[in-house]
Amino acid sequence: MKRFAYATAGLIAVVVAIGSFAVSGSSAKTRSVASATTISIRHTPLGSTLVDGQGHTLYLFEGDRPNASKLSQAGLAEWPAFNATRTPVAKGGVISSKIGTIVTHGQRQVTYDHHPLYYFVGDQMPGETNGQGLNDFGALWYVLSPAGAAVKGAPHSSVSSAAPSAGW
Repeated sequence: MKRFAYATAGLIAVVVAIGSFAVSGSSAKTRSVASATTISIRHTPLGSTLVDGQGHTLYLFEGDRPNASKLSQAGLAEWPAFNATRTPVAKGGVISSKIGTIVTHGQRQVTYDHHPLYYFVGDQMPGETNGQGLNDFGALWYVLSPAGAAVKGAPHSSVSSAAPSAGW
């Protein structure tokens, strides 16, 4: 009877762990798909930068090639791809002809001026730029200007005073 109790407790622990992983692993995908209808501009201390429809900062990875993500699965855990089921809409000065998509790891990843776009898990609130200038997974990470260029200003962690109140 004792052996059965230990086996049952072990099985329950495994099921809970798998359930937790599935929920946490899917949250980044849920965030990116839910926010993938719009690319707009936010004014930050780094200048005008690209954000999703809820004001969350989008990044480029200098290790990528044009229209090709080179980020590993481990990298995607920290830098979730900005995925979409349809092409996002350009708002507020974003150049719609610069928006595209590529297929990465079986998902449709959004690009801007041929740069695959990502979120940073360290950005919890709209407008945060905690990933700016980080050297992570073999290359540097930067926010993008509306022109599609990397903004190579000093790293900042800030929220614009005009930040929308929507969270993840």
